[in-house]
Amino acid sequence: MSGIRIVALVLIVAGVLGLLYGKFSYTKETHGFKVGSLELSVQDKETINVPIWAGAGAIVGGALLLLVRSKN
Repeated sequence: MSGIRIVALVLIVAGVLGLLYGKFSYTKETHGFKVGSLELSVQDKETINVPIWAGAGAIVGGALLLLVRSKN
């Protein structure tokens, strides 16, 4: 399997997942301060919205890569 074909399939899968879920979130941990054995840490939950045009664009881009690669 060539590298371009792998990239095309990854784009298509990422685009479909972006359209299905629309957003993803992750937890970012920051360390506030540490005094002796006492440590204060803060966990922030970050959410990133995936625009519809980005998911559709990834699918179209992946499909174009597959079509152009298969014709060559």
